[in-house]
Amino acid sequence: MVSGIAEPASPGSVLALIRSGEATTRNELAERLSVARSTVVQRLGVLSEAGLVRVAGDAQSSGGRPASIFAFDENAAVVVVGDLGQTGCHLAVCDLAARPLTELTASLLIEQGPEIVLEWVKARFTELLAEVGRSWDDVLGVGIGLPGPVDFDTGRPVSPPAIPGWDGVDVPSMFTDVTESPVLADNDARIMALGEHREARRDDRHMIFVKIGSGIGAGLIAEGNVLRGERGAAGDIGHIVVDPNASEVCRCGNVGCLDAVAGGWAIARRMGDIAPTPPDVVRLAREGHPEATTQVRQSGRMVGAAVADAVNLLNPTSVVIGGKLAEADEQVFAAVREVVYKHATPVASRHLEIVITELGHMAGVIGAAHMVIDYVLDPDRVEELVERRAAGPVS
Repeated sequence: MVSGIAEPASPGSVLALIRSGEATTRNELAERLSVARSTVVQRLGVLSEAGLVRVAGDAQSSGGRPASIFAFDENAAVVVVGDLGQTGCHLAVCDLAARPLTELTASLLIEQGPEIVLEWVKARFTELLAEVGRSWDDVLGVGIGLPGPVDFDTGRPVSPPAIPGWDGVDVPSMFTDVTESPVLADNDARIMALGEHREARRDDRHMIFVKIGSGIGAGLIAEGNVLRGERGAAGDIGHIVVDPNASEVCRCGNVGCLDAVAGGWAIARRMGDIAPTPPDVVRLAREGHPEATTQVRQSGRMVGAAVADAVNLLNPTSVVIGGKLAEADEQVFAAVREVVYKHATPVASRHLEIVITELGHMAGVIGAAHMVIDYVLDPDRVEELVERRAAGPVS
C-alpha cells in the first residue's frame, strides 16, 4: 500500500505498487496514482536505470499494442543477515524476496563480546557473498538478530540479561568499515516472528512466536506488524517470574524467572557434566536420553503456563512454537499446547491455533531479511536508494 506517502507519484510509490502486484502496467500505475502516463514513464525509467524494475512480459490485449508488464527485480541486489543466539548463529545472504541464496550455521559464543563476534560475522558474510558471486557493493542492507531487548531505532541492545557485554553497543557502527548501507538490529524472537508471519501465516492479524532455546523469548505480531514496545522489550516472557520459590537466580537478578528455570542454560546447569551446555541438552533430547527428555518436557510445561498468560493478555490468532529445545523433542510442543489450552480463558483460546514453526531454524534469517528489505524499500527511502545506485556501486 502507498497510503500516507507525501508524494503519491514518487519512485517509491510506483515501486510499492509493482512489488505488491496492485498495478504492473503503465496505464494501471497512472490510474492508481491519479497522474499522467508520462509521469509514470519517467518514474519507471528512474527505477529501471537503478536496476530495481524490469519488463516481465506483455499483458493480454483485445487489440492494439500489448501493454508491458513491469516487475520488481528481486536479483537487483542482496541483503546479508544473521540470527545470533547465545551459543550459535545462523547467517545468510538473501535476495530481495528474502530467499536465502547461501547460508551458514555455526557455533558461536556471543558472550565473547561485540567486537570479537561481529568481526567474525563480517568475515563470514564476506565469504558467503563470494560464494554467490557478490560483494559488499551489492548489499542493500544488513540485519542482525540478538538474544535480548534491542532498541530498533538505534540498533543498540538495552540491558540484555543474557549478553551483558552488549548493553548499549552501537551495532550499526560496527559495520561502517564494510558498508554504508543501513544496518538494522532487533531481538532474535522478533525476527523469527516476522519470518514466520510473512512466509507461513500472513493472514494472522495477531501472532505470538515463542522461542524455546538457550533462553526463552517471544516475538509479537499485532495488526500484522511487529510489536517492539517503547524500548524494545516487548515479548520478553523469559523474565516473567513463574516460580518465586525457585533457588535459581536469573541473569536479570530476579529469582524464579522462566528463563532461569526452563531455558536451555537452566537445564544444562541442572544436568551438570551429563550436558554442560544447551547444545548438549538438545543433542541428548534428540537421542532420547531419559533425563534430557524429562527436563525439556518440563520446560515445555512451564513455558505453556507463561504463554497462557500472554494469550489471555493479547488474544492472538495463533501461537507458533520454535527454537532448538522445541524442535529437539515433539513432546515439548505437546506440553506447551496442553498447558495453554488448559489455562487460557475460553474466549481467548476458542479459536486459537497453536502450531510448531514451519520455517524451523530458517525463521530468524528470513525474518531479518524481510526486516531489512521493508526498511530499504520503504517508499520514503527509495528515492535516496535510487540516487545512491545511480552514483555508483552500493558501498
